[in-house]
Amino acid sequence: MYSVALLCLLPLALANTIGFLPRPRLDGKIVGGFEVDVRHVPYQVSLQSSSHFCGGSLVSHNFVFTAAHCTDGQTASNLKVRVGTSEHGSGGEFFKVKKIHQHPKFNYNNIDYDFSLLELEESVTFTSERFPVRLPPKGDDVPDGALLLVSGWGNTQSSQESNLHLRAAVVPKFNDEKCNTAYSQYGGITQTMICAGFEEGGKDACQGDSGGPLTYGTFLVGVVSWGYGCAQPHYPGVYSRVVSVRDWVEEVLGF
Repeated sequence: MYSVALLCLLPLALANTIGFLPRPRLDGKIVGGFEVDVRHVPYQVSLQSSSHFCGGSLVSHNFVFTAAHCTDGQTASNLKVRVGTSEHGSGGEFFKVKKIHQHPKFNYNNIDYDFSLLELEESVTFTSERFPVRLPPKGDDVPDGALLLVSGWGNTQSSQESNLHLRAAVVPKFNDEKCNTAYSQYGGITQTMICAGFEEGGKDACQGDSGGPLTYGTFLVGVVSWGYGCAQPHYPGVYSRVVSVRDWVEEVLGF
């Protein structure tokens, strides 16, 4: 996860030098969300090195979907995923990562094609606490206003709320054109991105962990990617649009 605080202090003169301000990184908060048991989101996993640092989604016995900015510069031998638990620091089971399949078009500067698939060394046995999320059908897109679920172990904005336990929030799909306009000073959004959040901000919602799932019903439609602040008016969260890379996913998974 990334802090946006320093980026907010960048002088506007920088925009004149490179054309656009750098995309703001996530601060990983779920605002006004609720605690959730992993059995309600059994695809949710924790990506760890020495400790938890990103989320992910189980998509098969041997693969986890996450964000490329979570894996960029990492080596598979340093990574493991914890599955089947509501606590990122305990319970469940660890699986070592065999190989990182980072999207070849990933661009760290504009966070385009922010997708990675982690191939696990051993197969995950499915149970009520560890079960894959479905990939969206090709050509399907999410209608504006549709209610989506984002989950993760992101920090909260309340001292009474802990980020040790899995949390979730419901957010509406944000119109692509409006989202593109909102982020115009950062270069706007691309066809590999989808936005979700309340236009007025502050309601029940914000980002989960980077790399974590955004679901529409039983389908994984987004991967937590970037955004300005958290629950800020007119600035929805930006997620990687899974349907835009279905062919690549099928190639990696061997479908």
